[in-house]
Amino acid sequence: MSIQTLLHTVDRISTWFGKAFAWLIVALMLLVVVEVFKRYALNAPTAWIFDASNMMYGTLFMMGGAYTLCQDGHVRGDFFYGSAQPRTQATLDMVLYILFFIPGVVALTYAGWTYAADSWIIKEQTFNADPLPLYPFKAIIPLAGLIVLVQGLAEILRCIVCIRTGEWTPRLKDADEIDVVEQQLSSSVYVDDEARKQAIANAKQIEESAHQRASGGQL
Repeated sequence: MSIQTLLHTVDRISTWFGKAFAWLIVALMLLVVVEVFKRYALNAPTAWIFDASNMMYGTLFMMGGAYTLCQDGHVRGDFFYGSAQPRTQATLDMVLYILFFIPGVVALTYAGWTYAADSWIIKEQTFNADPLPLYPFKAIIPLAGLIVLVQGLAEILRCIVCIRTGEWTPRLKDADEIDVVEQQLSSSVYVDDEARKQAIANAKQIEESAHQRASGGQL
């Protein structure tokens, strides 16, 4: 297995988890809509809705971390980084991963494991009139930490390859908003052919520039 194949395999795993748990936002929306209707139209509020929505949002937030990392979507200070050469970017990333990311995520995963284990032993529940089981939610903590840790190790390997070659390896491409724009323009009957072609060309140029910035490439 080549290094690129290994990196893309890890990226696919992180992407699968991120997209699978992203459906929680739909469930959360439906839950809130139903609760608003019950509370204000039927005057029948639900006691456990606050805890349920917090657990669903927390799960969505934690399980999306590895996906965001594999897409290079986390916020970074770009004042120096964006103008640096790929080898400098990779060196800086690797140092920060080793000094801060790995110890922090390992501590999170270890503490989350013991935290979840204690919760499962006592079958912990929330404190309200209609308690919900809390231990399944706490089990998400070490799981999310483990997935982020694996993706972080892949990012360190990506940095090592860049330091050796001077170029960032291509990331596993995911659907972009630009793709949606191109599809809409291609099927639009309200835009003439010349304007449509120009808009699609501009969209592709923006997409290429965005991917170059995301991968650390410099023209």
